[in-house]
Amino acid sequence: MGGSIRWRIALPFVLLLVLALGGVSAYIYSQARAMYLNSAEISLLAEGRVLAEIYSPLLANPNQGGQVDALAHHYADLLDVRVTVLAPDGTVLGESSGDRSLMENHLTRPEIQSALQGRAATAVRHSTTLRVDMVYAATPVMANGALVGAVRLALPLADLNARLAGLRETLVLVTILAALVAAGLAVLVSNYAIRPLRQLTRMAEALADGRYDGGLLGPRDDEIGQLNQAFNRMAIQLSTQISALQNEQTRLSAVLAHMTDGVLIVDATGRVQLINPAAEEMFRITSEEAVGSSLVEVVRHHQIVELWQQCLESTSARSTTLELHAERLFLQAFASPLKGSLAGSALLLFQDLTRLRHLEMVRRDFVSNVSHELRTPLASLKALAETLQVGALEDPPAARRFLTQMETEIDTLTQLVQELLELSRIESGRAPLQMARVAPLDLIQPAMERMRLQAERAGLSLRNDTPAGLPLVTADAERIVQVLVNLLHNAVKFTPPGGEIVVFAYPQEKEVVFAVRDTGVGIPEEDLPRIFERFYKADRSRSGGGTGLGLSIARHTVEAHGGRIWAESEPGKGSTFFFTLPISG
Repeated sequence: MGGSIRWRIALPFVLLLVLALGGVSAYIYSQARAMYLNSAEISLLAEGRVLAEIYSPLLANPNQGGQVDALAHHYADLLDVRVTVLAPDGTVLGESSGDRSLMENHLTRPEIQSALQGRAATAVRHSTTLRVDMVYAATPVMANGALVGAVRLALPLADLNARLAGLRETLVLVTILAALVAAGLAVLVSNYAIRPLRQLTRMAEALADGRYDGGLLGPRDDEIGQLNQAFNRMAIQLSTQISALQNEQTRLSAVLAHMTDGVLIVDATGRVQLINPAAEEMFRITSEEAVGSSLVEVVRHHQIVELWQQCLESTSARSTTLELHAERLFLQAFASPLKGSLAGSALLLFQDLTRLRHLEMVRRDFVSNVSHELRTPLASLKALAETLQVGALEDPPAARRFLTQMETEIDTLTQLVQELLELSRIESGRAPLQMARVAPLDLIQPAMERMRLQAERAGLSLRNDTPAGLPLVTADAERIVQVLVNLLHNAVKFTPPGGEIVVFAYPQEKEVVFAVRDTGVGIPEEDLPRIFERFYKADRSRSGGGTGLGLSIARHTVEAHGGRIWAESEPGKGSTFFFTLPISG
């Protein structure tokens, strides 16, 4: 309340009025008290002169002295005052308020000294006899021109204060009423004065919240009206600027939010001021945790911190390539110093090169594998041809055997080229799929029939555990049968004699899961993520004579159907390959 302008206006006004009324009341009270005191003194002096005339013959005749004390009591009751009669030496001859014989000599009293010198006098002081404040009036008693004593009348100030109490109460009441009236008027005046300020405050709050739609004050010609006009002009300009800034911020936020590159802004003290979603994902941290934290806590990589330090020291852009081992990310990091209002800060940009590096590795491995796969049959063909040229043609049985081997190598090359072409067509989407609704058993049984003889020759048990009545799926039956044949072929190739191969399927949400489980040698954990790559062979010593393209073709075929494929395996305990197909709608 004390901070409100209304009270800052009203309180000083009320306080000033109260002080003024208090001062006037105090002055009136003091003047009234002085007047009442002066009136009492005059009255006491007049009464004292009357008593001096009465006591003059008594004090002049020592034989009449016995009546002095009695008259003191009499006139004290009559006048409602204290009466004291004194001899010229200050001895108390008569006292209405006590035993005169027990009273001390009054010669030292100031009013008594003046009266014994022939001058009437008054005084106000504390009475040691009655222990109250008194007003005294002493009058000399003369007889035949000679001083024969003094008469002193006294009146307690309590009586005077009692008479003034009513006046004091009236003055206090008037002051309080005037203060209340003044407070009410001050509040009304201050409310009227600050009402426009309150409206301007609401306008400012609306502007801060983006809800400002023009002035709220009526037309005024005073300073408040001028302030309102100035505020309206300022509000319009601010609204325009804020709208432009919001649009700019929205665009910037959209750019940062959808950037695939990570962005950090770090101030001169090493505290992160901004981080975009891509950087949050790279460094596994949230914006709430990152903003305000040190760069070391956010990135947890010494090369990035060193890059930032080099950028600040050289005031030029710096870059480096690094690997985040925990996340297995390969990053290209750039650090650039900022200028203007962000001078001293630096922009850190992180490009994720993981996919590019992986593609480069795949490309390199593909070239190497294709070269290797082509070199072996070509070398065999060349060796066989050279053998025939140097004389094997003269030996018909040997020539026929060499020609048969050459035919086998040519078939291998043909199969490799056909599978490469098939894989290329599937990857590029140029392989048309003849989609139809088909039962899962109608896909599994043909594949098992084609591989049953090969499984029996290898001494393996081939079993179908697929229940009847599974939902129909949408698929190109011939291509899915080929996927199952590829999986069964791998299972037969990597399962020792006496093992078992089981094919089964089951529904799961909106798809049917197909699986081929064997009891073979299994696949090491580190090889599982790569077994669906072209030419990748987990164990080349036991890979047989395949091209290494079967699982890659299977993956692309399943994905072209809108499904997914994966494998689970434990070395020495066999493997299970899964793929899914969507249930027919």
